[in-house]
Amino acid sequence: MILAIVLLGYFMILLDTSIVVTGLPVMGEELGLTALHLSWVQNSYTLVFGGLLLLAARTGDLFGRRRMLLTGLTLFSVSSLLIGLAPSAGWLIGGRLLQGAGAAILAPTTLALITEHFPEGPARIRATSAYGAVAGIGAAAGMVLGGVFADLLSWRVGFLVNVPVGVHLAILALRALPGRDAAQPGHLDLPGAITSTLGVAFVLFGIVEASELGWGNPVVDGSLAAGVVLFAIFLLLERRAVQPLLPLSLFSSVQRNGALATRFLLVASVMSFFFFVTQLMQTGMGMSPLQAGLGFLPLSLVQFLFASVVPRLGRAGVSQRTLVVVGVLIMSGGMAWLAFATVGESYLLAVAGPMLLLGAGQGLAFGPLTGAAVSGARADEAGAASGLVNAVHQIGGTFGVGALSSLTVGVLGTGAAASAVVGRADLGFSVAAGLLLLGAVLALVCLNESRADDRPSGRRRFGRMRVGIASGERVGAEPIPEEEHDRPCRSRPW
Repeated sequence: MILAIVLLGYFMILLDTSIVVTGLPVMGEELGLTALHLSWVQNSYTLVFGGLLLLAARTGDLFGRRRMLLTGLTLFSVSSLLIGLAPSAGWLIGGRLLQGAGAAILAPTTLALITEHFPEGPARIRATSAYGAVAGIGAAAGMVLGGVFADLLSWRVGFLVNVPVGVHLAILALRALPGRDAAQPGHLDLPGAITSTLGVAFVLFGIVEASELGWGNPVVDGSLAAGVVLFAIFLLLERRAVQPLLPLSLFSSVQRNGALATRFLLVASVMSFFFFVTQLMQTGMGMSPLQAGLGFLPLSLVQFLFASVVPRLGRAGVSQRTLVVVGVLIMSGGMAWLAFATVGESYLLAVAGPMLLLGAGQGLAFGPLTGAAVSGARADEAGAASGLVNAVHQIGGTFGVGALSSLTVGVLGTGAAASAVVGRADLGFSVAAGLLLLGAVLALVCLNESRADDRPSGRRRFGRMRVGIASGERVGAEPIPEEEHDRPCRSRPW
């Protein structure tokens, strides 16, 4: 029951990240939105979602995850109702801002619930594999449903449907989760909260505006510079904080760092894929929003299929590292295929074929990457680790769309020729393929060879202390030798 709540809640917030994309033209016509309005319908959600992630993750550690899950579901459901009933641009964008806040609470809370209720080993692997599958399927399903609703019903249905789903999930959470939250004593790191929220928001804003204004624009450069400075201040504050918003000890694991970096590159490539392929199908191939939405079905179906076999591959002895490396390499092949696609080719050859590779690769890689990023985090760091994973996910996706679309300026130009769309998109696909190759190298070097179904041993290392997994009690505080603590990220040669 807990896993069902986690997966449905996470699916709902990812669905609304992309559900507006295929419905934006219809939305603009109905409400009389300008191009700027349409941009902010999407970007307002992303900015608030990404900006509040680290803060929201820490509140779950301090105030209890049950309480924060219910708060997030309430915010998300109420904001979805406001969006579904929106009569104007201001109402719509305001609802998306509030929805982003709800998503920022839900995303790290759902992942932290997995680390809290599923011990390391087969149960954790199955849960993170399912969570990772939802991470990819949710965005693709949003593209499909957005097109279906916009063409057959109304774009509003895509948001209104969240209300009964959110209410039902809240009822299930009240029944399934313990009545008393496992809240931790302490206080919120307000300086860290302010600097991290503003820092991430400025970076995301700069990346978003770069696709419109271009790199080198004062607004873009100023936003990025402000974000970097604020985040540097945030890191300095966290080093001295008694109860930091983001424990810097999380970065002591080379495997976690490698998993986060690989996830960043993977998500950047995938979100740019959604951006370009939507335009390719609608502008280059003349598809309607419904047809374009349904055009993403091969990706969703194949990803679900491959994600479902990850636990079985683990039981057969396949390591997490192997799954990630193979999956990311398959995705790179799919991107390379797209880079060579031409307008004259059919949908099956130019789009559906590459989607099969991308879906297979995502299905293999997302779950193990998620597990590697949160594995080994202490109970009091589970929320922060989950927030870090989701922050990387959001920043990576925004970076991918902003950076790669700026390389293909004009791909969204009204009335652009189909050949021009493909001619400009192929550069983006080529760069995305290169990013995925880099991600495969990082995974090969930094992820360990533990099997996907490995059970935890009696003793695990967290930071520089050894703790007992079975009992959850501290076994000893003997320091780990420096040569062991700083060992290479791989435990055996390759």
